[in-house]
Amino acid sequence: MNTLRKMVKNNKGATAIEYGLIAALIAVAAIAGMNSLGGSLNTAFGSLGTTIANPKPAS
Repeated sequence: MNTLRKMVKNNKGATAIEYGLIAALIAVAAIAGMNSLGGSLNTAFGSLGTTIANPKPAS
């Protein structure tokens, strides 16, 4: 009976699993955000590179 009580009171494993799930959720959100932002940055830097390579003459 004592062993059963110790197992019920021991929640270290549950806490570790919760922290792991939170870390995984943060990682998924970060990857999704970086993928979304990456396309916009690629377009912006591509446009900037084209402008620098082919500048318009001053009027």
